[in-house]
Amino acid sequence: MDIDMINLVLIPVGLGLFGFVEPCSVGSSLLFLKFIEGRDRASKISQATIFMITRALFIGTMGAGAALFGALFIDLQKGGWLLLGAVYILLGILFLLGKGGVLSRSIGVGMARISGKRGSAAFGVLFGLNIPACAAPLIFALLGATAVGTGANATKGFVTLALFGLALSLPLVAALVFAPARRVLDRLAGLSVRMPFWTGVLFVALGLWSMYFGLFVNLEDWT
Repeated sequence: MDIDMINLVLIPVGLGLFGFVEPCSVGSSLLFLKFIEGRDRASKISQATIFMITRALFIGTMGAGAALFGALFIDLQKGGWLLLGAVYILLGILFLLGKGGVLSRSIGVGMARISGKRGSAAFGVLFGLNIPACAAPLIFALLGATAVGTGANATKGFVTLALFGLALSLPLVAALVFAPARRVLDRLAGLSVRMPFWTGVLFVALGLWSMYFGLFVNLEDWT
């Protein structure tokens, strides 16, 4: 198989599938599942697909930026980890204080003002900021080409990170299609109702993990 095909397609897709189960990605999946909870199957699949495509396009755009502007991308990624870490911790504290029900109703009212498709696209952009650390080899391969900073490198950066972003959310869509996995996701999405304390603990832990990455982790160590 052509080495360019491996580097451009197979490695990004493989890392994206692996990134789905990284702790940095778990919170994103949980929050999106909460957003589509209670909708019919067709609506869930449709909105998850929009979420996946929007997230992939946004991450791809960040990949093009990495190829053109280099280290600025790393600062943006660290900022994304800090932002989402703070959001996770806030959500966790609300659940720990027994305010999860109020939060769910508030989110429901707010999201009711946004069509399902637009809401899913908004989530795709927001969680596009949260690129798991397993993407570091791809990112630094792009940064290595910034000395020339050509349009070709930007295109490669877009394709590489877009495929990574697509694979990052693909298991979520696939799980919604197949009944056994869909039942697991439905139970996962309902944890905040049945086990609010442990849901809060989980979100706080994910938030601390994300903020730790933003403050202390050097992405170069993951390449």
